[in-house]
Amino acid sequence: MSGQAAGSIDRLPLAPRDALTVARIVKVNHAGEFGAIRIYSAQLLVSGWFWPDCIPALAHMLKHERNHCAIFRAAMPSRQARPCRVMQLWSYGGWLLGFFTACLGRQGIWACTAAVEAAVHRHLDDQLHFLSDRDHELYRIIMSIREEELAHLRHAEEQLPSPGRLLRSLRRGIGVVTDALIWLSTWGDSSRMAYALRAKPT
Repeated sequence: MSGQAAGSIDRLPLAPRDALTVARIVKVNHAGEFGAIRIYSAQLLVSGWFWPDCIPALAHMLKHERNHCAIFRAAMPSRQARPCRVMQLWSYGGWLLGFFTACLGRQGIWACTAAVEAAVHRHLDDQLHFLSDRDHELYRIIMSIREEELAHLRHAEEQLPSPGRLLRSLRRGIGVVTDALIWLSTWGDSSRMAYALRAKPT
């Protein structure tokens, strides 16, 4: 009974459009975490052959991503969300991206992590602004996960003190692809949330 009461406080009544956006947030975050699992899994495979010093950090990040993926999957049913329809793009694209960047060497690995985590961090900020007065439970979930994703970003950037033109181009390209996948997976709601955050009075 007390759990139901807490849930009613955390889950505010939503307009149909807002409820759909919340469902899409859970869906795209679950897909993104699954894509990250695939990226790190491929990078760990290649690192086992060539870059064993990268394995501890990658394994630690992979553990985080698996936990995040499970958390977002558990949050789906109560928000009428289903796994993303373009899940195969996240899966195969993530694995190929992880494999290719790991083949470029240590800096390729960390450039990939930095690009993906920077894009994810930006979108999580948009989501948090949207959820702050709509779904307190999901807001808290994303806040806790955001801290670990930010730690991944900081670690990756520490490994890239002076990236060259190729790595800068790689980061930009990965960021653009990540943004595009998020946009497709949310049916454009990611743009709406970003606009709302930019328009927020300061």
